[in-house]
Amino acid sequence: MVRRLFERIAAPVRGLHQAAYLLAALTLASQALALLRDRTFAHSFGAGQTLDLYYAAFRVPDLVFALVSSLVSAYVIIPRITGMDRDATRRLLSESASFLFGLGGAICVVLAVFMPQFLGFLYPDLAASPQQAEFVLLARMLLIQPILLGLSGILGSVTQVHRRFTLFAISPVLYNLGIILGTIFFYPLWGLPGIGVGVIIGAIAYLAVNIPVVLEAGVMPRLCAPTWKLMASVVRDSVPRSLALGMGSITMLVLTALASRVGTGAISVFTFASNLEAVPLGLIGASYAVAAFPALSEASALERREEFTGILSASARHVILWSLVALGLIVVLRAHLVRVILGTGAFDWNATRLTAALLATLAVSLVAQGLVLLFSRALYAVHQSWRPFIYQVLGGALTIGVAAWFLSLPTQGFPTMLADVLKVGDVSGTAVLLVALAATVGQVFLALLSLLALWSVSRGLAKTLIRPLFDGTLAAIAGGIATYVVLTLEGGIAPLTTLMAVFLQGFVAGVAGLVAAALALYVVENEEFRIVTSALGKLLQKGNPVVLAPSAEEPIQP
Repeated sequence: MVRRLFERIAAPVRGLHQAAYLLAALTLASQALALLRDRTFAHSFGAGQTLDLYYAAFRVPDLVFALVSSLVSAYVIIPRITGMDRDATRRLLSESASFLFGLGGAICVVLAVFMPQFLGFLYPDLAASPQQAEFVLLARMLLIQPILLGLSGILGSVTQVHRRFTLFAISPVLYNLGIILGTIFFYPLWGLPGIGVGVIIGAIAYLAVNIPVVLEAGVMPRLCAPTWKLMASVVRDSVPRSLALGMGSITMLVLTALASRVGTGAISVFTFASNLEAVPLGLIGASYAVAAFPALSEASALERREEFTGILSASARHVILWSLVALGLIVVLRAHLVRVILGTGAFDWNATRLTAALLATLAVSLVAQGLVLLFSRALYAVHQSWRPFIYQVLGGALTIGVAAWFLSLPTQGFPTMLADVLKVGDVSGTAVLLVALAATVGQVFLALLSLLALWSVSRGLAKTLIRPLFDGTLAAIAGGIATYVVLTLEGGIAPLTTLMAVFLQGFVAGVAGLVAAALALYVVENEEFRIVTSALGKLLQKGNPVVLAPSAEEPIQP
């Protein structure tokens, strides 16, 4: 029975839209666990210094992963092993894993030695807290994570090439289970380092889920001495992506450092809002980007550019449409979302309101973020790897510059106006909204640059995105208005004094908003809406729950 269940989970999934929806469903499970983790954090710590320390420590391994582990990332390995024989694949994976162990391990050791000084430079206030020793120990422990996740990326390239998208999407589910385990069981025993133990357990599980596919393919890597001849080409192609990720991590690191200077709890509410906004981003933008990348890589040859453009356009249209629908609902339901997910224990009402305002601010860039994920993969597929890095540098510089400028403005002016518009004018620490707004500006700028970069390989792409942009905006407005009207009508029915009352009010209003958005798309005869209903029907078709047929307009993938 266990074997039969695993075979169903590990079966390949073919078809762009079906793969994207399956990834979205499993991503939802992962995000649900991530939100449960955040609810546990909010209940136990609130928006306070302990949680600020935890989130601040996490930015260090993020930077290591971006600069080191991504040198041998799946996005560089996948195009190489597609069509490669077994022996050559095993050799490439072995040398990549060995390279990661050697270089990544050395950098992590150096960082661990100088961690107190590094944290003191970035977060002077946090480094001087009574929990300084735990802060440093946690940051050192988390340096194990980028090595494990880097190895996961290497093995995960095999999982993706074989289209085992179900297993690929289960990885973050297990990762979040590990963090929850550390929060519930190990934190009471060892404090902040206990959560670090949970993170490491989750990262090990993230790695392990790919092992069965790699063993089945007969390409399990082994430690060896990397050769310059083989690794030079991998690293050469990886450097632009690694630097692009590194620039993104540096940008977030600087924004986190700026938030730490706003006041206690600013890092926590900013991270909470970012995690909430990551749910629709993962469900829509990331799911389509992951599902489309293998197909884009296969269609990247010059003689197949029309097919390449078709795949890219189809993915981008869906990302735009559904991100806009999600935006309309998030803006109206932001307070309900935060109250249901985080409004418990030590997480007070002011923290709830400020997080809701941050969520709305960050969600404005939902379309842009999804397109950046997709367009970056498209550029990597056609081997224009330096362009995403250049644009990340420009976008990061703009984001940091705008954030610094916003924070230097007089309080009585634009900062106050922004807080009033988002209905948090009477809450302290609203300067963190300026950091979120700067991040949004940077993402929109980055998406426009990425679209411009694709002009040379996908001419006419921009024109195909106008209709879903218009239809999505219409659906978002219809859904938002319907949601707001239903919330108003529900306002006098029951007092919002319990979790269930808040949830039911928001749920009913959200369903009404979704119905209104769907009706709007039906009325305008939106093509993406028709494709979604058709593809979901195939996904749920009785007797064919796992191995899925491609959508009609897609080329059948080998």
